[in-house]
Amino acid sequence: MMKKTDSHNADQDLEFDHHPDSEHHPHRGIYLLPNMLTTSALFAGFYAIIAAINEHYVASAVAIFVAMVLDTLDGRVARLTGTQSAFGAEYDSLSDVIAFGLAPALIAFLWSLNDIGKLGWICSFIYVAGTALRLARFNTQLETADKAFFTGLASPSAAALVAGNIWVMTELGIDGQDVAIPFAILVAIAGLLMVSNVRYYSFKVLGDKKKVPFMVMVMAVFVFGLVAIDPAIVLVTTAYIYAASGPAYELWTWIRRRKAA
Repeated sequence: MMKKTDSHNADQDLEFDHHPDSEHHPHRGIYLLPNMLTTSALFAGFYAIIAAINEHYVASAVAIFVAMVLDTLDGRVARLTGTQSAFGAEYDSLSDVIAFGLAPALIAFLWSLNDIGKLGWICSFIYVAGTALRLARFNTQLETADKAFFTGLASPSAAALVAGNIWVMTELGIDGQDVAIPFAILVAIAGLLMVSNVRYYSFKVLGDKKKVPFMVMVMAVFVFGLVAIDPAIVLVTTAYIYAASGPAYELWTWIRRRKAA
């Protein structure tokens, strides 16, 4: 009997040792759909760089806007389907650094800023560093930040400002060398706005709702119609308006406080 008991216990021990991960190391996976959208946004940013190297600047600018759409979709899809994860959040941030930080800076440098020497690459670096710092701050303040507002200009909006100008000026036949200095200032300002404390409306509160007012759909159709008329002009104008909305809101808030005091 002792031998049988010992044999039974040994079998139990052997069985436990054979499956060490069953209790302590559960299987971990990633959600396919939102992460595929993030990968697509990353690819669009990478393609934008390749297109700019080959001097296809309109294609590179369009790729940045495609990355913006995909970046918006991956977050919305993750929230609506309940597939949010820490992996997805980190992957999304890394994708944003490439698609909305490195890609626009390199496109700007290749199109115009390389003609002004050190000032050009310094302004490009300010933009890239601003993107990375803005995303790092966003991730650390994710739990405590007001969802209705972004602190600093969002990196996709900054990318739209840079890429939109390249798109418009290329279609108008303007050479990057002719606007190198003002364009360098614009790129640097976009980078600084990302790390500023200026508040921008995020539209996240509206986007998190499963139902939206009917007028929102009407406005969406109207916006699509405007974009179809002249995509480059409409998109860059929208980027300028949104970039200016933050400082305008801060100025309006400051004036109200002064009057109240």
